[in-house]
Amino acid sequence: MMDAVTRRIAIAPEPPRGYPGPPAGFPQQPPRRPRRRLRTLFAAASALAVGVGVIVISAGLDDVGPHSPRIEIPDGIPPGPGEPLPPIDVDAPGRTANQLRDWAAPLSDELGISPTALEAYGYAAAVMARSSPGCGIGWTTLAGIAAVESRHGTYRGARVGDDGSVRPAIRGIPLDGSPGVAEIPDTDGGAMDGDATHDRAMGPLQFIPETWARWGVDANGDGVVDPDNIDDAALTAARYLCARGGDLTTEDGWRTALMAYNLSGEYLMDVRDRAAAYSVGVRR
Repeated sequence: MMDAVTRRIAIAPEPPRGYPGPPAGFPQQPPRRPRRRLRTLFAAASALAVGVGVIVISAGLDDVGPHSPRIEIPDGIPPGPGEPLPPIDVDAPGRTANQLRDWAAPLSDELGISPTALEAYGYAAAVMARSSPGCGIGWTTLAGIAAVESRHGTYRGARVGDDGSVRPAIRGIPLDGSPGVAEIPDTDGGAMDGDATHDRAMGPLQFIPETWARWGVDANGDGVVDPDNIDDAALTAARYLCARGGDLTTEDGWRTALMAYNLSGEYLMDVRDRAAAYSVGVRR
């Protein structure tokens, strides 16, 4: 359950600030490259857009057996909303996302995403459906982002606990201005990201400290606003996307939100592909 302050923030998100464009020396978006079946990209340049996306991981293509019927992945933007969420009490005490366990369990087997992560995405979408009904963000969009950013909190052997905590903590490379990397001097004294010289992106949704300090919320009612908890990170991402994009059920709104999250057309399409696959029950 979110506390009163956190719930009030989620219900009335701060008006978005216009993205001012990349600073001098910020790498320009490269031409779109052919996709490979597996690649790991350290896309630190995206961090200036939202403070996310330093570790960007693209998973493999459709994970289906050789004798499985092929399911067509829908084209177009936005991606589909996926399996509908059952009604839940978003203000229930404790880890409210647990109410989605029966919804998440069969999807977990289909999609190869842990039930806890799916519950986090579904709960974030449910909160925003009540607090910002005009946004229309789907759990599939959050799942698509988390797949690209951290393999749903499993990058480099990390695991998502039953309480949503991701351990060991996922940290991006230092944003030190090296080739292909944005330069972001330290903003938190290393308190959150462990680096007192330069910022690093944090957690399963890859927020930099400055962005987390502004947007982060406690989604699981434990009294801590934790970028390394997938519940907190998913709801924070949902708030940010809704504030930036407005109506995410439209192509313009969804594109605007994703480009604010990570200023890359290739990233946008990677997220779209995964979200669209999840919407029809295909793992990516």
